[in-house]
Amino acid sequence: MPSDTLTSTPSRQLYTAEERARRDATIWTTVQGVLAPVQFLVFLVSLALVIRFMVTGVGFEAATISIVIKTGVLLTIMVTGAIWEKVVFGQYLFAHAFFWEDVVSFAVIALHLTYVWALLSGWPHADQMWIALAAYAAYVINAAQFVWKLRMARLDAEGRL
Repeated sequence: MPSDTLTSTPSRQLYTAEERARRDATIWTTVQGVLAPVQFLVFLVSLALVIRFMVTGVGFEAATISIVIKTGVLLTIMVTGAIWEKVVFGQYLFAHAFFWEDVVSFAVIALHLTYVWALLSGWPHADQMWIALAAYAAYVINAAQFVWKLRMARLDAEGRL
């Protein structure tokens, strides 16, 4: 197959014109735009508290509270994100443009809820924190996916995608 065939195949745009119009018109876009940096800030504070506990053994309660708050914010952004997908793409989750982000989001949620289960089950403190760190690592991957997707959306809007 000639190499120009591979490069000349048009890529699917991230949004159709109708989807872009719905995205730009819905309040849920603003909600997501506010919640995403809030979640990242909560993550940074919580990560610092978890690392402090893991290094010094001090501050288990503060780390625990921060992880529970992070989990709450995560669940909130997932529910509002599902509503946003419904408004923009006509389905609550796994829309074509955000399929893999949603898949990884479910892994992130599973890890956060595993932490909550470990907390409620009385697992050793260090084990709980390791689960939280695994959840946070998955969150970083997922956040990077969404940042990349935002970049692609900008390029798409500029007609450079």
